[in-house]
Amino acid sequence: MPSLSCHNLLDLAEELPPLPPSPLRLPRVMAAASPSSPASPSPSGPPRRVIVSHRLPLRASPDPAAPFGFKFTVDAGTVAYQLRSGLPPAAPVLHVGTLPPAAAEAASDELASYLVSAFSCLPVFLPADLHGKFYHGFCKHYMWPLLHYLLPLTPSTLGGLPFDRALYHSFLSANRAFADRLTEVLAPDDDFVWIQDYHLLALPTFLRKRFPRARVGFFLHSPFPSSEIFRTIPVRDDLLRALLNADLVGFHTFDYARHFLSACSRLLGLDYQSKRGYIGIEYYGRTVTVKILPVGIDMGQLRSVVSAPETADVVRQVADAYKGRRLMLGVDDVDLFKGIGLKFLGMEQLLVENPELRGKAVLVQITNPARSEGRDVQEVQDEARAISARVNERFGSPGYTPIVMISRPVSEHEKAAYYAAAECCVVSAVRDGLNRIPYIYTVCRQESTALGDAPKRSVIVLSEFVGCSPSLSGAIRVNPWSVESVAEAMSSALRMSDGEQRLRHEKHYKYVSTHDVAYWARSFDQDLQRACKDHFSRRHWGIGFGMSFKVVALGPNFRRLSVEHIVPSFRKTENRLILLDYDGTVMPESSIDKAPSSEVISVLNRLCEDPKNRVFIVSGRGKDELSKWFAPCEKLGIAAEHGYFTRWSKESPWETCGLVADFDWKKTAEPVMRLYTEATDGSYIEHKESALVWHHDEADPDFGSCQAKELLDHLESVLANEPVVVKRGQHIVEVNPQGISKGVVVESLLSSMVRGGKAPDFVLCIGDDRSDEDMFESIVCPANGSVKLPATSEVFACTVGKKPSMAKYYLDDTVDVIKMLQGLASAPSQHRPWPVQLRVTFEEGNGV
Repeated sequence: MPSLSCHNLLDLAEELPPLPPSPLRLPRVMAAASPSSPASPSPSGPPRRVIVSHRLPLRASPDPAAPFGFKFTVDAGTVAYQLRSGLPPAAPVLHVGTLPPAAAEAASDELASYLVSAFSCLPVFLPADLHGKFYHGFCKHYMWPLLHYLLPLTPSTLGGLPFDRALYHSFLSANRAFADRLTEVLAPDDDFVWIQDYHLLALPTFLRKRFPRARVGFFLHSPFPSSEIFRTIPVRDDLLRALLNADLVGFHTFDYARHFLSACSRLLGLDYQSKRGYIGIEYYGRTVTVKILPVGIDMGQLRSVVSAPETADVVRQVADAYKGRRLMLGVDDVDLFKGIGLKFLGMEQLLVENPELRGKAVLVQITNPARSEGRDVQEVQDEARAISARVNERFGSPGYTPIVMISRPVSEHEKAAYYAAAECCVVSAVRDGLNRIPYIYTVCRQESTALGDAPKRSVIVLSEFVGCSPSLSGAIRVNPWSVESVAEAMSSALRMSDGEQRLRHEKHYKYVSTHDVAYWARSFDQDLQRACKDHFSRRHWGIGFGMSFKVVALGPNFRRLSVEHIVPSFRKTENRLILLDYDGTVMPESSIDKAPSSEVISVLNRLCEDPKNRVFIVSGRGKDELSKWFAPCEKLGIAAEHGYFTRWSKESPWETCGLVADFDWKKTAEPVMRLYTEATDGSYIEHKESALVWHHDEADPDFGSCQAKELLDHLESVLANEPVVVKRGQHIVEVNPQGISKGVVVESLLSSMVRGGKAPDFVLCIGDDRSDEDMFESIVCPANGSVKLPATSEVFACTVGKKPSMAKYYLDDTVDVIKMLQGLASAPSQHRPWPVQLRVTFEEGNGV
């Protein structure tokens, strides 16, 4: 069903206030930068990397003496900047994003040129009103809560707004502004574009529309929720298609990738394959690669902070301030999902259950500034203060405060000092994309020498709902919603022996130090290059409008079969063989009534009336069903059950393939299939004379696919010594006698025609699934078979849908197939030019 979002970007543009025109037009090789500047791609060096993020990796502070009234410095703590350490050293890097909030009003062409030349940063200028609706409206108060599993059930839901189409249009306008800026500077055949996070989720579609061959990677730093949550988004299909317009999509964990794959399967009907360690989704001829690797930390930058003299001084001050105490540390942003209140409740429960820790255990909580605005942030702060005040009043004493909240700005040196001094780090987020706090804590404990050279040790209490949890196997994992579990984990951490703490610490440090941000960036960059390596060996066309836009990528020898192309060959030949699959070829898979329509019957009869034509339906369905459906087609040939039964016309007797009819294997296979049918709601068994088929097209997509794989393995095991073949098709698992396939029956038909002195000089074969590939192979690669077609034969193997195939041609769907057959049926009497409406012309890069 079409999405309710705008189908046409022109319509969208009419509904939105126009962006103010930007007179800045930087050339693709920027005039503002010197030839050696990192902003300019080098003709002979590695391709440029264009890093696109919501914010530029810059800080801005007011300074009347500085150019433009602000002093700009690099923000080395941002992932967008840190990832540079993993990119090829000689590769130029250009950052694209909005200005720091403090300098947002200073937008000008001169400032853009200055930032490009000084920092290799190209700003995107968004009007304040648009940016507010885009970032604080749609991103932070709709998408961000929903990605973290908070559904906006009512308008007053804490932190989550209901879907607002006006805010969504602002989101699209902001993403379009990023695309406009990139269009000014991008060299699409050379540059690699790496888009960061959900704020720019629509950007791949805008880029792909303008540059069909653009090399685009996207990394989602937030969680990707389960398909049950994601399906609640009214524009869910648009957002999924936007991700699929990238060449490489990255996630922190397998869970996030699995949810994305499930959403693609359930909403778009797309399957994925895992090959040689890579997960790929076939999408209109393109393979979209899915990568799973969490972001690491910048080891060099963090080591320099920890080893700084001012850090060592603060470490000693913290150690003296909490001398004799058991120091635990929490560092969190102020937001709904960090679980600060639950952490404080866990601390309270710890002191209730362990009286001996009163006066000793201290939890220091550093709260980073909130990244969004709204009532939810204030309520989180109020709740944290209220709980900490109650706990401190209940268990505090002169000189002892159980929970210490630090809400003031904390420098990176002071923060590193607290990391180094704390013997336990507590992360109790109820949902978080990654959370690098445990990584930073581990490195600070290892690298700090302010407290002596004793063997390093540390303990981490970690929520199981945090993205870094799978990579830190030595952490004490907890369910943050269980206050008792958090308290028990804190108690275990404080009572853990020094030896065990050292072992856990060493395990964590080994992982964190080897899987740093450079490792992550290098791995993503290499996989992006790999995902784009075939761009220039394929032809690309854009189809669709608005957010439904997509690019079709085809091999150089794989093209759409047009009526104009096939009819000349059809007219000049005398002995024609037309082979048609049924389900998915002349009958849509989605059709509830599987009987052929009157239109199908009519076109088949018209083709069969020509004595030069031999027309066959080659199907896996049973002969009785096909005989009943095609009773009006007296001259139509039918090959049923993948060719086990064949007849040349309605009056001809059914012939079998000549194999020995031994079906004792059914007594073994049927009970196994019945077992899986009982366990899989929506599945059923189809009994054929020569085969058994287990269908799961009406079962849950994920569970049905999983059960089909298990059934395939099970049947192959129990039927290993039987003369049968177990095959998996589209939503089916089928058991056939050996030597039965559509390829074999096609060879048999060809052989019969050759023996009868009517060797076919025209062969058209159309099918849509795996079983039809055998037909394609038998006519495309005749050298592999026993039948040799005349050298002058015109052969057209055509698959339905754009996908890897032995066929050299494709048609989009069953509607195209019927139109093609109607065109052939009219061909003998057709002497005038073909009507304009039958002509299909693609212009590279444009929508059709």
